[in-house]
Amino acid sequence: MSKILETPYGTRDFLPREAAAKRAIENKLAQLFSAFGYEEVVTPTMEFLETLTNAGGLEIESNLFKMFDQNNRTLALHHEMTTPIARLVMSRLKNSPLPLKLSYNTSVFRFRKNQPDRQCEFYQAGVELLGVSNAFADAEIIALAAQSLKVAGLKDFTICLGQVEFANGLMEENNLSAAAISEIKNFLERHNIVELEKFVDALELDKNAANSLKKIPKLNGGIEILETARAFVKNKKSLDALKNLEEIYKLAEIYGVADKIIFDLGIIRDFEYYTGMVFEAYAPGVGYSLAGGGRYDNMLKDFCPATGFALGIERILQACERQGILGNVQNKNIYIGYNEKNIGAAIKKASELRAEGKVVELSLTPQNFDAAKISQTEKNYDELIYLK
Repeated sequence: MSKILETPYGTRDFLPREAAAKRAIENKLAQLFSAFGYEEVVTPTMEFLETLTNAGGLEIESNLFKMFDQNNRTLALHHEMTTPIARLVMSRLKNSPLPLKLSYNTSVFRFRKNQPDRQCEFYQAGVELLGVSNAFADAEIIALAAQSLKVAGLKDFTICLGQVEFANGLMEENNLSAAAISEIKNFLERHNIVELEKFVDALELDKNAANSLKKIPKLNGGIEILETARAFVKNKKSLDALKNLEEIYKLAEIYGVADKIIFDLGIIRDFEYYTGMVFEAYAPGVGYSLAGGGRYDNMLKDFCPATGFALGIERILQACERQGILGNVQNKNIYIGYNEKNIGAAIKKASELRAEGKVVELSLTPQNFDAAKISQTEKNYDELIYLK
């Protein structure tokens, strides 16, 4: 195939049905976010490199698409939206009354090599809640994420809820070095239990300390897991993390979404800035998370605490497809055909029907009835109006 007919690595085209399904989900999410009081913001597709690497440094930089402006400053396409919104808040909205509730719907860019089905350009919708540090704010985020998946059409999904301070407290309790903590976090991020256990054994800790660290990725299940975890930790940071999760869960019960929650104390997410509760949403048949987020108080430490989440639009579309609920999301109501003497009448009829909210396609050339019927069928319109 000629290169001019190919898409760049990690990008894709959306055909009409796919684009219609994508837009339908995005519109539903925008309405839901607005109903919760979140106001949409739009930031530039590119930011200065130092803005995007402020939270993650060189590790993030290697995954960015970079370029230079006319003044030879390095720019990059945004790889997620929390950092650009943090920049926006601290520069343009710093005098706004708190809490700030912001939403977005955009494409993001992240270079991913040798990862099947992982895009370099992908679409996200999400929210950021800034200015409140309590469990109530985190519970709203969890409830909104669950309701977002529901309005997108999904019925079968799970929200895995964790708290990064639980693992942090355990590692500090055992006086691990910064290097050891970094390695353990890396194993937890990659859910690599085998390597985690090998590494912990090599640290030569006492048996109880080693076992407590090995248990972290295995602490997943219902509300009873919090009691299981509480039984073998002694430090205040871990205990406070468990209390925080318990408070969030009680509020989630009131919101009516607790049945979707599974606790997973091994989740710490893949960005350094998370400081409290974290979560990921999964659906059967899709091998990666549909949504994720959490609390990130340190990024805006000079301004305010914050929490939020992002949804992967393409991943939600895939989950809907797997659950057989995508269907034909574009209503195609009426096809109008006409003979040559009724061109004017056909235009007027199409205009009247569109004013009533109908989706109407008007033939661009005169047709006989049989040709018009074929066009209606091929184009999947519900009804044919023929002016003879």
